[in-house]
Amino acid sequence: MPDRTIKILVTDDSFFMRNIITKMLGEVPEFTVIGTATDGVDLLQKLETLDPDVITLDIEMPKMDGLTALERLMTKKPTPVIILSSLAAEGAEATIRALQLGAMDFVLKPSGSISLDLAKVKEDLFQKIRAAAKASVTSLKKYTSPMAKAPEKGPVQPSLPAGGKPLADSNKVVLIGSSTGGPQALMQVIPKISASLSAAFLLVQHMPSGFTQSFAERLNASTALEVREAQHGDEIREGVMLLAPGDQHMVVAEEKGRKVVHINQEPRVWGVRPSVDVTINSAVHFFKERMVGVILTGMGYDGAKGISLIHKNGGKTIAQNEETCVVYGMPKAAVETGCVDKVLPLSDIGDAINLLARSKTS
Repeated sequence: MPDRTIKILVTDDSFFMRNIITKMLGEVPEFTVIGTATDGVDLLQKLETLDPDVITLDIEMPKMDGLTALERLMTKKPTPVIILSSLAAEGAEATIRALQLGAMDFVLKPSGSISLDLAKVKEDLFQKIRAAAKASVTSLKKYTSPMAKAPEKGPVQPSLPAGGKPLADSNKVVLIGSSTGGPQALMQVIPKISASLSAAFLLVQHMPSGFTQSFAERLNASTALEVREAQHGDEIREGVMLLAPGDQHMVVAEEKGRKVVHINQEPRVWGVRPSVDVTINSAVHFFKERMVGVILTGMGYDGAKGISLIHKNGGKTIAQNEETCVVYGMPKAAVETGCVDKVLPLSDIGDAINLLARSKTS
C-alpha cells in the first residue's frame, strides 16, 4: 500500500461521466476521490472545505465553464488540474487556453463529452494524475499566462509559403524540448527570444494529435518570429520556429541542398511521440556545433540523450532549474548527464538563448 493516497476532486457536468471517472480512479489504491463537482461554481465552493491534491476538470459546463473556474481557482487556491478534453477543433482551442491558464496537462476523452470508452485512456490519466500530485504548484501559478485570444486566421493551406530567410552555414539552430508544464513555459520563453537572431528553431512539445496547430497559433501571436506547426518537407529557415505536430516525430533531412523536416509516426521513444531525442538525433548530424539545446519542464527522460549528443558535438545546452519547473523530470535527466552548460530559472532562459544564438561557434 502507498504511504499516502492522492486526493482527487472530479469535476464534470455529466452525472454519468462523474461516475465513470470516480469508479475508474477507485481501481487504483493510491487514489482517493474526495468529492465531485457539477460545474465551476460547485468546484469553487467545494474548495472551501476540500483540499484535493489534483482536480480533474471538464471544460464545457453550465453556470461556470472550466476555463473561468480554472482562472479563478489558480488565483484563489492554486491546485494541479488535469483537463479531460474532447478532440473537436473548438475543444482543442479551449484546451490550449486551459494550459495557458495553469492546467498541468490534459487527457482526451475518446468519444467526445460523453465517452463510454473512457477506460481506453485510463493509463494515460493515471500517469498524469501521479505527475500532477508531485508538481510544484508555486511554479505552475508563477508562470501561468494571462488568457489571450487566439489570433484570427483563415483555413490552413495545404502548403504555406516559407517565411524567414534561407539557412546560412553560420546560423545557429535552437531546439527546445518540453512536456508537462511546457505550454506555460514556452509562452514565457518564446516572447523573450529576439526576432533579430540569425537562428532557426525546432520546438518539440509532447502533445497528442489535433492540438499543436492551435498551440502554434498562440505562440505565433506572442512573438515577431514566425511559429508554425511543421508539415512534411518544411524548410528549416532563419527566423522560423517549427513545432513538431502532435503524435508525430519530427526529423531533420536534406532535400536538394536544403535542410527540411520530415514527419513520421515511427514507434514511440520513451513512451512519447513526438520525441525530443528523435529530433535531436537527426539534427545533430547536420548542425553539430551550431546547435543550442534547451530542455524545459516535463516528466520522464526524453531529451537527455540528445543533450549529450549536442554537447559532444560542440553545441551549447540549457536546462530549466528545479525551482521553476512544474515537473523536474526531463531537465533533471539532462543535468545528470553532466552535459548541460547552463541550469537556469525559466525567466532567464530566453535571454540565454539570445546570447548563445548570437555567439560565434568556436
